[in-house]
Amino acid sequence: MPRLVELLGKADADATHLFAVLRQDSKSESHVHVGDVHAPDAEMALILAKEQFTRREPCVSLWVVPYNAIAATSYDDVDLFTHVTDKSYRFGGSYREQQRPAGPRRKDR
Repeated sequence: MPRLVELLGKADADATHLFAVLRQDSKSESHVHVGDVHAPDAEMALILAKEQFTRREPCVSLWVVPYNAIAATSYDDVDLFTHVTDKSYRFGGSYREQQRPAGPRRKDR
């Protein structure tokens, strides 16, 4: 699998100083990518990320990840995401209104 840096067309020298920033707004939510910072090391990247991405909204956790450490799939690897078997039955949109089971009928008194 290619690295994300290769897919973005960045040089390794640029990638060593480029960090992806992920923040978690509350403990019950997952981390979300909010942007990037340029820094000489991970410690400085955390400081810059804190200043840049927690200024207005508080969060409970920040992650910084160097771009050269991220592996990604290529857009040419379409076959990787195709299913071998048909699993369209799992999606509710494939049912028609007529195919839905009728609910209990009310008895008139």
